[in-house]
Amino acid sequence: MGPLTCGWYFRAVRFSVIVPLYNRPDEIRELLESLTLQSVQDFEVLIVEDGSEEDARDIVLSFSDRLDVQYFWKENERQGFTRNFGFERAKGDWFIVFDSDCIIPPDYFKSVSMYLDLHPEVDVFGGPDAAHPGFTPVQKAISHAMTSPLTTGGIRGGKRTVGAYHPRSFNMGISRKAWEISGGYRITVKGEDIEFSMRLIAHGLNSVLIPDAVVYHKRRTDFKQFRKQVEFFGRARVNIRRFFPGSLKPIHWMPTLFLGYVLSLVPLLCIALFWKRGWGSMGALAPLIPYAVWHLSLGLEALFKTGEWRVALLAPRAARIQLTSYGWGLLSEYMTVVLLGRRDSLMGDVREVPDHPKSNPTS
Repeated sequence: MGPLTCGWYFRAVRFSVIVPLYNRPDEIRELLESLTLQSVQDFEVLIVEDGSEEDARDIVLSFSDRLDVQYFWKENERQGFTRNFGFERAKGDWFIVFDSDCIIPPDYFKSVSMYLDLHPEVDVFGGPDAAHPGFTPVQKAISHAMTSPLTTGGIRGGKRTVGAYHPRSFNMGISRKAWEISGGYRITVKGEDIEFSMRLIAHGLNSVLIPDAVVYHKRRTDFKQFRKQVEFFGRARVNIRRFFPGSLKPIHWMPTLFLGYVLSLVPLLCIALFWKRGWGSMGALAPLIPYAVWHLSLGLEALFKTGEWRVALLAPRAARIQLTSYGWGLLSEYMTVVLLGRRDSLMGDVREVPDHPKSNPTS
């Protein structure tokens, strides 16, 4: 099916916003509403429906009088190749990818435009994510866990990064030149954004973090969904090593070590509860002290950041789920794929793209 377009179809624009969509019609309404409020309107919007059964056609077209918007429906290929579909049809000098569960602050494009004007050498950029004031306490707790320096979330999205910055596809911009050089996404799921970022940098393209290019990222609405999502992230990290051998670093195993630490606390707690002698009980409880301090620190940090006691109480649980689920996902995938040599069907097809002259960039 071809595009349904409205607005200023032939107007030259600086930015093309590409949003893959799969059975989330309600989410796209909030995203599009936030785009109508932008202080800089030099962009078009391409919504690419990825074989959805619950399509958002009517919702998208209801914004036709306020946005330069195009709607596409295609067969399901998952998010990576769906973004490529948008790249191939975009008119802008820059392609910006958002997830459908993002809300964009009014000055996003103003901040990006000002930064790019001052730094014409930039080819790729990303920005941080934050919690919108209207998010639920669970969503705010999840957002805190994913961005806190007390978790691995602090590695991504900070104002200072080690080495080249690797943006993620919920908030990512690439120049038309970067797309032409890279050929777009090589895999469609399971770490597709990490592989893409690493390959862009391997091509010698200049990647940066724009601190003011913030988006409000909903992520998941409950802890069960969040657990499944983060476990998948851990599995995806193993998939990346197919394309960049050596990219799986010791730092990526930190959540797995944390998982082992948490599991080791269970027998120690049992010993402390049933050991009648005072010193033996206290010795068994000693390893719990770092765990308790970490929980308390996360709660206080969340309270200071949000001012909400409920978020402060939920934040340690969210962080614990983040680390243990990621750690288990990475460990189980490594054992299955690397040690046992089994191929996961979720890996999908690999798209032919231009070779890059460098190898083994770190992330």
